[in-house]
Amino acid sequence: MANIQEVAKKAGVSVATVSRVLNHHPSVTPKTRVKVENAIRELNYEPSMLGRNLRNSESRLLLVLIPSISNPFYTEIINGIQTTAIKHRYNILLCETNSDSRRENIFFNMVKNKLADGIISMDPTINRQKLTELAEHHSVILCSEYMEDGSIPYVTIDNERAAYQAVKHLIILGKKKVALINSDERFLYARQRRRGYEKALMEFGLPITDAFIYNTNELNFHDGVQAMRMLLRTVEKPTAVFAVSDTLAIGALKEINASGLKAPEDIAVVGFDNISFSNMSNPTLTTIAQPMYKMGATAATMLINQIQNKQVESIVLEHELIIRESTMG
Repeated sequence: MANIQEVAKKAGVSVATVSRVLNHHPSVTPKTRVKVENAIRELNYEPSMLGRNLRNSESRLLLVLIPSISNPFYTEIINGIQTTAIKHRYNILLCETNSDSRRENIFFNMVKNKLADGIISMDPTINRQKLTELAEHHSVILCSEYMEDGSIPYVTIDNERAAYQAVKHLIILGKKKVALINSDERFLYARQRRRGYEKALMEFGLPITDAFIYNTNELNFHDGVQAMRMLLRTVEKPTAVFAVSDTLAIGALKEINASGLKAPEDIAVVGFDNISFSNMSNPTLTTIAQPMYKMGATAATMLINQIQNKQVESIVLEHELIIRESTMG
């Protein structure tokens, strides 16, 4: 394999000039750049990325923090992050925190020790104080979940408005007893989606019934089944359910079917996220679609711009209500 000295000799320039070409330095003339690039191609020279990165004090590595790799919500976001990162000659490392502070510290230290250039965090359970302290001197972007009163830039959707539209859709269909399957309300998105749920009920003069609000510990299928089972035991059974994630909603549909009821005739169901499985449930699931790929791509672009010392502003993307069989009849 050719080395940089051989490239310099073939192109008739110094090793320093070859290095400047490789690092896209503006001081190199177009004529010299062409000579060096031709020599690189002819000798099939491949520069050492590790050596270049060490010289430039960069790793070209972005950390993506998620609480659990099993949640299908993150799949398209990660795809958007990775595609954008590769386009800008960065790699990503997917980091499952599992809500473990020891793991968080390992990932934070990677950035502090310049083993990674920055962090995209999608973990709502992450230590806010430590992440904020890290962001004072290093590049950090929040994706989906963010800090309402924080200083770290983020990309998200308007969760309250999205939930309001979902519940309004159910009420307009004639469903007056709408239940909410929510997650842990220590998370911002859960509080925002509950506010949207309550706003729609109040707008149509419907009561907010505590028995119709069920909070789960996790956003998984089994929690959705359990939540629906409990809601079906209420004195006045709900005629509709809004679940704050598709996995919860699909679990609710499973329990509705198992109870001998039908959706949407007996109970209409709306989910949130538009994961791939939402179009495979029985019946197919009406849901709020988040632009997950775009969210990931935007987060990656924001992080790279921040690494390059460019000004970055928070971004709120549009969502969409996707109407399918679980509310169509």
